[in-house]
Amino acid sequence: MVPWLNSTLGQYILNQEQLILDEAVQNIFGFNALQLCLPGLDALRLNRIPNRIRIGVSRDCQLQADPLFLPIASQSVDLVVLPHQLEFTRYPHALLREIDRVIVPEGRIIITGFNPLSLWGIRQFFSWQPKTFPWNGEFVSLNRLKDWLSLLGFELNAGRFFAYAPPFRSEQLRQRFRFMELAGDRWWGVGGGVYYLEAIKRVQGVRLIMPRWQSTMTEKVLAPAVQSASRQQELSSKVIQLFPNRSSN
Repeated sequence: MVPWLNSTLGQYILNQEQLILDEAVQNIFGFNALQLCLPGLDALRLNRIPNRIRIGVSRDCQLQADPLFLPIASQSVDLVVLPHQLEFTRYPHALLREIDRVIVPEGRIIITGFNPLSLWGIRQFFSWQPKTFPWNGEFVSLNRLKDWLSLLGFELNAGRFFAYAPPFRSEQLRQRFRFMELAGDRWWGVGGGVYYLEAIKRVQGVRLIMPRWQSTMTEKVLAPAVQSASRQQELSSKVIQLFPNRSSN
């Protein structure tokens, strides 16, 4: 994996993906954020959640653990980023269920993956080195991923495609097809080599409790008047007690 990510083609993907994720996570808030490690990619570097951790099996991760058995409490993470994790695990369903376990209601999950319905998918199909990264992965189509997330109760929030140029190793060849990058979103929107998807965990019967701004402000405004009326009533009762015949006059 690492040698390919350090190649010109790998850097081409990582650089575009880093820009997409930087924009996606910078306005997501909470207490805890989690990224499953991908060497050379820091998906949480611009996120403002105080507790951010990268977890995985590689040595450059902050916490080494099996992603299928995360040492994290249930419903404790507000944001989870999965960069190219589902296509390179033997149990993608189990991985999603584990993420579903640790994420809080209304928490967010961000997924990136190679698009099988693209030039990258064609390159994988006709690969002469099928056992090398990334062609050894099981590319997951976007529609298939949407079905998996829907079954777990996630609601799609955002998404896009990128990396439209053919997966040539040569930088010069890719530069000749740079026009595809410029026109991809407009003319070939679903043909990007990589997709980004963001979803929110919805739990039936759970809703966010917002501050009661109107009632709180009303109580603050009326508090002096209520206290004044209560004080006057108290004084009146004392007068009646001191002068019991005053009311009859």
